[in-house]
Formats: sequence, C-alpha cells, structure tokens
Amino acid sequence: MAPRKPVDFALYVLISLVLFFATANLSSQFIFRSELVTLPNLVGKTPGEARAALSSIHIAVAIQGYAFDSRVEKGGIISQEPGPNSRLKARRTVKIIVSEGRELVSVPKLEGRSSEWANQALRSSGLKKGRASQIHTPRYAAGRIIAQQPAEAAVVGRNTPIDLLVSQGAWETRYVMPDLIEKRAATALRQLKANDFQVAEVHNSYYPGLEPGVVIKQSPPHGYRIQKRSQITLEVSK
Repeated sequence: MAPRKPVDFALYVLISLVLFFATANLSSQFIFRSELVTLPNLVGKTPGEARAALSSIHIAVAIQGYAFDSRVEKGGIISQEPGPNSRLKARRTVKIIVSEGRELVSVPKLEGRSSEWANQALRSSGLKKGRASQIHTPRYAAGRIIAQQPAEAAVVGRNTPIDLLVSQGAWETRYVMPDLIEKRAATALRQLKANDFQVAEVHNSYYPGLEPGVVIKQSPPHGYRIQKRSQITLEVSK
C-alpha cells in the first residue's frame, strides 16, 4: 500500500476538525433551543437592565411599544410578554412595553366660572375635583369659583385633584321667624311685607270655634332662622 502524502494527511485533519466543530455547534444550538428557562420579573427595569438580566439565559428583548403610566417612571418597563415566571425556550424573545412617564396636562382657568362648568372642564382635561371650600363674598355670585389650586395653566399629571374655593354670594342677614299663630292675618301680612319678607302663599281653612282671619299655621315655624328671600306660607281661618 502506498504511503500517504503529507498534503493529503493535512487535508484529512482539516476536514475532520471542521466537521467536529460544526457538529459541536449544531449540538449546542439544539441543546439551547430545547432548554426551558424561567423568566424573571422585568417590570420597573430599563430595557438595558432587562437585556443584561436575560443574556445569561439566552433570551432576547424587543420593545413592542410605549405608553403613559403613573406607576412606572419614564424609561421603565410597564409590562412583559410572556409574563414573569413563565417557562420559555432559550433563544426566544420577550416583548416589553416601556413607560413614557406620567401623562401631563394643563390646568384650565376655572375662576369666575360656575361649579357645574368647572366640573365638566376638569373631566374634559383629565383632572379631578379636589376639596371644595366655600365663603361668602359680594364679588362673586353664589356657586362661582373664586380661586383654584393648582393655578390656571399649571402643568400637572393626569387625574391630579384640583382644589376649589367657591362663593356663597354676599352674606345675608338672618332673622328669627316670629310666632304668628293666633295673630290677625291682615296685621301679620302687613308687617311682613313692610319689612321686605316674602309671603309666598296664604291658604284659607275652616277651623271650628275660631273666627275668620286668624293665623292657624305658619311655615317656617316660630324660631326658625330666615332671610329676606325666604318663602313664608300662612294658613288662615275662614
């Protein structure tokens, strides 16, 4: 048998090595692809931190989108798919949603507006009504907004509560309702009207044993605190 030439032998060794490494690479890829790994919780981490955490288990990261989120700071991961503790084959990809931070909105001008208008404006702006305090003032009609906090044009996060100071109108003097029962109705009506009180209704009812024209009932009752605009009703015997 003829001896092998050195060139043939070297070529044989080279081919053997190529086949060995190719087989080893294919075997390792098969092992990696068939191996199941457990995914960690990526919520709150940055995409860079997520890639570093997953590199050791041969899982890739792909950003699927961005969304506003008040719970996770801008740049942090809001959610992942598959979720934490899922079992996944190596060489697969985890999809993530990244936070753009808290959505910011501009506070509308509410001063001088009615409470109903302010409530609607807050809802339309993505804000909430906060605490509402009330004071008497002649500068604003009852139900109008006197002040707001945060102020007009302030930039705040969505769903921020806006505190309001609401007018109750000018302070009105209060009086004590007199006792008109068994008084002559004509005299009582004359005195009420002379003092600018409003008598809304006078009802006439039959009352046995009582002469006509005497007050039987009154509303508001004796001792009740009233204002000039309070509606007074009397029931008079007939």
